[in-house]
Amino acid sequence: MADSESLVGPAPPATSEAPSLRLSPRWLTLILKVIGGVTMLAFAAAVMPQAWIVSIGERLGFAPFPDAPLTHYLARNLSLMYGFVGGLIWWIASDLARYRSLVSPLAVAVVLFGLSQAVVDTQAGMPIWWIAYESVSTILGGVMLLLLDRFTDQVAAD
Repeated sequence: MADSESLVGPAPPATSEAPSLRLSPRWLTLILKVIGGVTMLAFAAAVMPQAWIVSIGERLGFAPFPDAPLTHYLARNLSLMYGFVGGLIWWIASDLARYRSLVSPLAVAVVLFGLSQAVVDTQAGMPIWWIAYESVSTILGGVMLLLLDRFTDQVAAD
């Protein structure tokens, strides 16, 4: 019977290191700023006229938007929440050396948020194209942040 070394091959020399992919922190900073900047665009929806909100909903093929204070409150507050989260992401990107330890937990939270979006959107009866666009893009964004965080060199503090 063959010994285990012959089955798996000889062990590599102790001094050899596997090559690893390392990226510049600029990539992580850029992606965080893009995500944060795009997300901050939600601030515009928080202040747009109510007629625009109703019109956009109808153009997307949804039943008429209920013209009630609660629905407008919820739509505007959701937009504010997205905008502030975008601002937080931009802030993390603005001083990556200081806030780098927040990137991985943020990325995991983004993935979990995307999964939660899929559940909530499904329960709300949103069309499949909406669910796919919103939740899948959020999940992929979180996974991209996780990978970038893992393969990005540490940022030197000033």
